[in-house]
Amino acid sequence: MSKAFTSEETQADPIVVPPRAPLPDGAVNYVTPRGLELLRAESRELAEERVRVEQSLDGAERAHALTLLTGRKLDLDERLTSAVLVEPPAEPPDQVRFGAAVTVCAEDGPERVYRIVGVDEADPTQGCIAFSSPLARALLGRRAGDVATVRTPRGDEELEVLAVDYPPAG
Repeated sequence: MSKAFTSEETQADPIVVPPRAPLPDGAVNYVTPRGLELLRAESRELAEERVRVEQSLDGAERAHALTLLTGRKLDLDERLTSAVLVEPPAEPPDQVRFGAAVTVCAEDGPERVYRIVGVDEADPTQGCIAFSSPLARALLGRRAGDVATVRTPRGDEELEVLAVDYPPAG
């Protein structure tokens, strides 16, 4: 049998740590209280996963898993270190700002609610959009009654801002 097909001769696949969602160049890493807690919870989960890996795996599999975990932890620690917490305002402004929940309506569609959050907290399936997204940038600074134009793959879409709310921290 050729040595090319034996386990002793196989090269380990390169270890690729999945990157976090990038912050735009020069952008501050703003986070909501919920976003900061999610980052902290992720850090705790990575620490627990590391303990499980150290206790349950051996050899190359363990080394591979620990390298991945270390890379993810370094990326996460960088985000935690650079995080700038933005608390909800005591007296909510009527303008769309970071952390706002914005109710909008397009001419041909139902009402939608978007919450403007940090990059790591963004989850469009849950209506949480990063402050750096085109939609968030179109909404920032608007008030109820204003119309924001958002460039989409289907063309420009006009969204009327119906309400601006600031969910409490926590």
